[in-house]
Amino acid sequence: MRYLVAAAASLAVVLGVAGLAYGEADDSPGLQLLSALLVIGAVAIGVRMVRGTR
Repeated sequence: MRYLVAAAASLAVVLGVAGLAYGEADDSPGLQLLSALLVIGAVAIGVRMVRGTR
């Protein structure tokens, strides 16, 4: 189960970074904001998982 959440979090980071790049090229501040929130949320989930296993 832990690996599935880690895989989903890493996929969310990849999609968020792609969204940031596309939002920058398209000059879309809303897409950049949503992508940044997606990346921050995925990193926070990853950190909570790592800290919870210790």
